[in-house]
Amino acid sequence: MNSVCYRGRHVFWAALAYAALFAGCARHQAPRQPDAAAEFRSASVVGYLPFQTLPNSRALVPPPPAEGSEALALDLDYSRRSLALRDSAAWTLAISDAYLMFPHAAGTFSCAMNAPVTAEDTPHLYVLLRRSLIDAGLSTYAAKNYYQRPRPFLSNKEPICTPAAQGRLEENGSYPSAHGAIGMAWAIILAELSPEHAAEILVRGQAFGLSRVVCNAHWYSDVIQGRNMASATVAKLRASPAFLADFRAAKAELAAVRRKDLKPLRACRSEAAAVALQRSLAR
Repeated sequence: MNSVCYRGRHVFWAALAYAALFAGCARHQAPRQPDAAAEFRSASVVGYLPFQTLPNSRALVPPPPAEGSEALALDLDYSRRSLALRDSAAWTLAISDAYLMFPHAAGTFSCAMNAPVTAEDTPHLYVLLRRSLIDAGLSTYAAKNYYQRPRPFLSNKEPICTPAAQGRLEENGSYPSAHGAIGMAWAIILAELSPEHAAEILVRGQAFGLSRVVCNAHWYSDVIQGRNMASATVAKLRASPAFLADFRAAKAELAAVRRKDLKPLRACRSEAAAVALQRSLAR
């Protein structure tokens, strides 16, 4: 099983699908390997957690909101209001946040931390983000494949921010959000690495998940339960010797970056404006 789920050059999304299948939670056929996931074909990293020790989202998250429930009404309200952000700065941020390929994804929190995150300046942190991405993403798939919740664009017939991914997303359950889990897992880890920037980092982690609502690819409750899976995943990671070793090395790297006064490589003012616009969805 582990050789299937963690083979060195496996495409990330295919690994997610196989993971849920072998967990015994896939009541439906696993999604096909999507062309849109070609960005992961050169990846040789694996997660920190052995597959059998991943948090079981089927056991940890409740069923998706039921018809007629207040939770579903909230989902529909968030989805409706997010459509007004199409082609805005928040839409542009959603496109960026959807793209999980490295090195691009490594810089997601660089503005929040006021420090660059690159393979050259922070190699252990770079690897930590890549490996924890796999753990957090995989943690959502037992529930994803069990519930097979349709995504909002299938209901409202409106565009998504990443049209090339639409075919894959149509076959891939919406609940809970893997992006939501990844973004919040990163935020929890990075807030511990850089506690002086914890508030900014956690806001960015929330925004990373909400980008999926703006993108019209996820419901609000998908993102919330993705955050819950992030917490469960990070709790498991804290017991991993390999993770802890990379965490300690990453902390030293960040301290060195700050001594050199290296700055983020992203347009932080534009990102802050996009996050503020996105947060206007909350009421």
